[in-house]
Amino acid sequence: MTQATTPWWRNAVIYQVYLRSFADGDGDGIGDFAGLRSRLDYLADLGVDGVWLNPCFPSPQNDHGYDVADYTDIEPDYGDLAVFDEFVTEAHERGLKVLLDLVPNHCSTDHAWFQEAVAAGAGSPERERFLFRDGKGSRGELPPNNWESCFGGPAWTRITEPDGTPGQWYLNFFDSTQADFNWRNPDVVALFDDVLRFWFDRGVDGFRIDVAHGLYKHPDLPDWHGGHNNEYGWNREEVHEIYRGWRRVADSYGKDLTMVGEIWVPTVEDLAKYLRPDELPQAFFFDLLMQPWDAGDWRRSIDRAFAEIGSTGATITWTLANHDVHRAVARYGIVRADELPAELDPKLAQVRPRGDVDVALGERRARAAIMALLALPGSQYLYQGEELALPEVLDLPDDQRQDPSWVRTDGADVGRDGCRVPLPWTPEAPSFGFSPPGADGAPWLRQPEWFAKYAISTQEGDEASMLSLHRTALRVRRAEHGLLGDDFRWRDAPEDVLFFERGDGIACVVNYGAPSYELPAGAEVLLSSVPLDGDRLPTDAAAWLRLLR
Repeated sequence: MTQATTPWWRNAVIYQVYLRSFADGDGDGIGDFAGLRSRLDYLADLGVDGVWLNPCFPSPQNDHGYDVADYTDIEPDYGDLAVFDEFVTEAHERGLKVLLDLVPNHCSTDHAWFQEAVAAGAGSPERERFLFRDGKGSRGELPPNNWESCFGGPAWTRITEPDGTPGQWYLNFFDSTQADFNWRNPDVVALFDDVLRFWFDRGVDGFRIDVAHGLYKHPDLPDWHGGHNNEYGWNREEVHEIYRGWRRVADSYGKDLTMVGEIWVPTVEDLAKYLRPDELPQAFFFDLLMQPWDAGDWRRSIDRAFAEIGSTGATITWTLANHDVHRAVARYGIVRADELPAELDPKLAQVRPRGDVDVALGERRARAAIMALLALPGSQYLYQGEELALPEVLDLPDDQRQDPSWVRTDGADVGRDGCRVPLPWTPEAPSFGFSPPGADGAPWLRQPEWFAKYAISTQEGDEASMLSLHRTALRVRRAEHGLLGDDFRWRDAPEDVLFFERGDGIACVVNYGAPSYELPAGAEVLLSSVPLDGDRLPTDAAAWLRLLR
């Protein structure tokens, strides 16, 4: 497919909508398409180029949509296909692209295929669509291998056969209600080709692919003894052929469609393999998200992105937050970190750290971080609520937590509920404008009282608010063509400062720890994350400049 212009997604800013927590239109305490449609002007005014919706397909909600029961319909709590079609039309009228979240590694055990597999019995074609195996032990009472679930505990669940006897085991790398597909089965390949076409035909502009490094498993399913990164279950070479096929489907529409992979792999070199010209257009660069607030770590991470991804010609897709990690304010504001239980993946110490958080410090750093992010060449993804500087809800009561990772680890992993609490639109309790006045249902996750100070309606009238900073930064980014190209070069700066220049003499300076940093003489300040001290940039702050040429 020949493009006359640069594809829209190469420098787009996409806003992630966690639909369940964005806006409740019917008053049942659950976000829905009615609520989202009523707030589309907010997203357009924010200045983003599109929205990515977390899974909105029918689901029993054991993992809040990532346990899909039907890939070609809409969850009734959110609306129906007619309402979805209206949403797509209204989003496009506002210039917003629409991306859906596709979950190809596994489906809900409520999915018709899985129900048919259980009913059909061992060795049936229906069971071959999943990874059913006989158990070990004299009575098959032990799991087929030692693989562990990402949510804690074994990655296998035993079924009861149609005759009532204990039966085979099925693989579930996540919750026991999420059965992994067997991607070596042609039925599975054909199913997802059809799913892609179903939603592309309805006008969506792309997909975010959940667990894109999953899908294929070692054909022999041997025991794994190498730690948390199970190479027998993740990042198998065979998966690349699937994405070549999906790319052919997308390209057959003759327009700019994108697919962005959620890919957690050991190295950036591994990540770049998914971005070859005939595979995925985009993949999240999570490496930057995982860095502490340190200039050297950020510079090395950015250099890795350019060396391994930028050098291939692929766009770099940056993000600092999503529905699986603690909010940036909490991560950058942590002043005393607790050790995680030894049984958890060490990566959680970076993405969901625990300890004491200085919220004011975290917000100051998050303001600087978003300016650094939006100044980088490539595409950026924002997570709802980050534009409000919402802190992580770390003290959510145990009886409110619903994340299966919390349940399956008996609380060792605090889970992801704290970044999924419904948004505050106004400062008035009980739902802070998330639900309409007089709503019957309480928000599905309890909002703390302090959410009132972060309300959107309050921040809209405050030029110093995080929301205003996002709006201004996105407006400047769109207006300054030097921020939209691929040009990037480092400028000399002290070790606690990052200084990089883009096209047309536009520069970004971020002070991570120096007492203050003197900005270049004659530079025009386009935007700063905090007020400047004359011509000096304070610590934990960022500025965009037009340099004197």
